[in-house]
Amino acid sequence: MIELLQGDITRVTADAIVNAANAALAGGGGVDGAIHRAGGPSIMQECRGIGGCPTGQAVITGAGNLPARHVIHAVAPIYRGTAKDAQLLRSAYANALLLADAHALQSIAFPSLGTGAYGYPVEEAAQVAISTIVEHLQKGTSLRKVLMVLFSAQDYTVYERTLHTHTRRPRPGTPRSCR
Repeated sequence: MIELLQGDITRVTADAIVNAANAALAGGGGVDGAIHRAGGPSIMQECRGIGGCPTGQAVITGAGNLPARHVIHAVAPIYRGTAKDAQLLRSAYANALLLADAHALQSIAFPSLGTGAYGYPVEEAAQVAISTIVEHLQKGTSLRKVLMVLFSAQDYTVYERTLHTHTRRPRPGTPRSCR
């Protein structure tokens, strides 16, 4: 259910792609700017109507000219090295997933939230992202496919290693725990 892809999230066909948005929903650089440029002005018009989104939260709009049907704008924290950073990043992923379920979406594509201009270390962000997604999928969801779209080969490698760690299944006959 979780797949990795190195590439451009604006070219992904999914029910929703997730935008690494800022709290003002004002567009910007990186993934946010790319999504707004590729999607066209209708996304910004919807964002202006919403007005903003607190850190750790997410909102949904149409996708304009993108191949996705929706854009879920999730606001990651600016990294400061505190425990609250992880809590807010986890919340941004979880709220995006909850919005997908609320709209009965079957596929969603995430970038690595917070790891660009907001400075979140990729290794830490990958742990938060993958663990949050795995927990959500285990609870039951409308989602059938969660795609992590990583821009760089280095980020892809980090997420690949993290995904393998979180989804590794024991071989038959291997104890699951030592009680």
